[in-house]
Amino acid sequence: MVYALITGGSGGIGLCLARELASRKHNILLVARSGEQLSRLCLELKNEYQIRADFLSIDLSAPDAHQTIKLWINKNSFEIDILINNAGYGIWNPVEKTRLEDLTNMMQLNMTTLVNLCYSLLPELKKQPKSYILNVASTAAYQAVPTLTTYAASKSFVLLFTRGLKRELRQSTVSVSCLSPGATSTGFVDRAGMQSLKERADKFSMKPEAVAKIAIAGLLKGKAEIIPGFINWVSVQLTYLVPKSITEKIAEGLYKTK
Repeated sequence: MVYALITGGSGGIGLCLARELASRKHNILLVARSGEQLSRLCLELKNEYQIRADFLSIDLSAPDAHQTIKLWINKNSFEIDILINNAGYGIWNPVEKTRLEDLTNMMQLNMTTLVNLCYSLLPELKKQPKSYILNVASTAAYQAVPTLTTYAASKSFVLLFTRGLKRELRQSTVSVSCLSPGATSTGFVDRAGMQSLKERADKFSMKPEAVAKIAIAGLLKGKAEIIPGFINWVSVQLTYLVPKSITEKIAEGLYKTK
């Protein structure tokens, strides 16, 4: 019996990815911080979709998070055929006005934990006749974004790491994809401290359910990059056609802090 492991699956896109997979009768493992919320979500998934679901409540930004997850998987004899690295967050502030420990924690979660999990769980994924890795980046990965500088850079890392890993594993049974959503109706804006931009962001936001449906379809097709939404796709293509100085100036105007 195989499972899909989803980090940051207690809400937003992560939860919708879990629901999309559960609707396809895939068993689910959720890993995030809120144990009470995860317990409730697992019960809902089991009752609604008649699948198996379990959870692990840990701080995914801890340096040893991947080891804790690996031990949990081994202890329970879980077999994994999908790994979704969805956990991550942003900080909206100029670098020099942000605490270094906050930037470091974000980089640990957005990049290091993601790499650690890919590395640690790859042997488990290779045991399956077909398996998948989905790393969640952002449309912010395609250009520098002043005031979201470190977040955008971390997601650019995710994008390039994922593409490189896909090439490395092209002769294996493991398919690797990168999901780069644009504005989505999740808790990202609140977590990043961007409440003053919330009204504007909501006008262009996609529903997380729609993003999840596109993401899983693209994952199972083996797409290297999955960019949900036509506007988001166009904005990414423009980053290849327009000089970086212009895209960075536009981003600076959109995300300017007071």
